[in-house]
Amino acid sequence: MAIKQLTVFVENKQGALVTITDTLASNNVNIRALSIAETEEFGILRLIVNDEETALKTLSDVGYLIKVTEVVGVKIGDAPGKLSSALDVLDKAGINMEYLYAFMARTEKHAYVVLRVEDNAAAESALEAAGIHLITDADIEKL
Repeated sequence: MAIKQLTVFVENKQGALVTITDTLASNNVNIRALSIAETEEFGILRLIVNDEETALKTLSDVGYLIKVTEVVGVKIGDAPGKLSSALDVLDKAGINMEYLYAFMARTEKHAYVVLRVEDNAAAESALEAAGIHLITDADIEKL
């Protein structure tokens, strides 16, 4: 089951990111994972949140351009080589990795990773067949 990622286009200027995080916080939206990449003028902020509908509405209402993308979330062992093993499953299945980033939360024994691939269904199938736990919306709500 793919999870929803919000991609927010942010002007690369002082205070822009805090405006977004303040808006989310004031609307009781909790950030579970994030990644930001910047260019000279704009940044691309990728978010996994506990309530994507509220986040989408509130950020859109204040003028942010947002795209919703389905991504794959996986729970892997928090030990050397576990991420490599999960990525190897995708490689052997012929699935291209576009980008990845980690959740802000982790447990004593697990790490949570967001994967953007060209074919979510194929990636999910390959990962599940290899015994890798997929993250669901219910898992995100518990973090």
